[in-house]
Amino acid sequence: MKFVAKEDIEAPIELVFMEVSDFEAFQRQAMRRGAKIVRKDQLDQPAPGMKWDAKFDLRGRRREVELTLTEYEKPTLMKFEAVSPSIHAFGNVELVALSRNRTRLRLDIEIKPQNLSARLLVQSLKLAKTNLTKRLQLKVTDYAQTLQERAKKRA
Repeated sequence: MKFVAKEDIEAPIELVFMEVSDFEAFQRQAMRRGAKIVRKDQLDQPAPGMKWDAKFDLRGRRREVELTLTEYEKPTLMKFEAVSPSIHAFGNVELVALSRNRTRLRLDIEIKPQNLSARLLVQSLKLAKTNLTKRLQLKVTDYAQTLQERAKKRA
């Protein structure tokens, strides 16, 4: 099952990439929402091989996921892989410079079930795919607006 969202941002690609690759900020944000996240690698610069263990509650159950940065091509691409006992997921963050001060952000998420209970979960997600895609797009739009505001303050 695949979800896609994209949004154009009034900011240079370098600034957008710097924001979307601020892993510490995303980690703090997730922890404020109740997730427990532990960085598992020793890399001092963003690079393929960065790993996090995440524990969070979703649909009334505790979930554990290992997230790995598999590709990192500054300033255009990051690919992630998330592995849990029941689901294997892949995420791509792609940036395209439309002009000097305009960048297109595209987010792809693909979810693959690994067992019967996960297949049932994914099947229920398929029934709500339109609604879930709209919610993802709204989140990406909100994030893009935040990035635009930050870019205006820096200019």
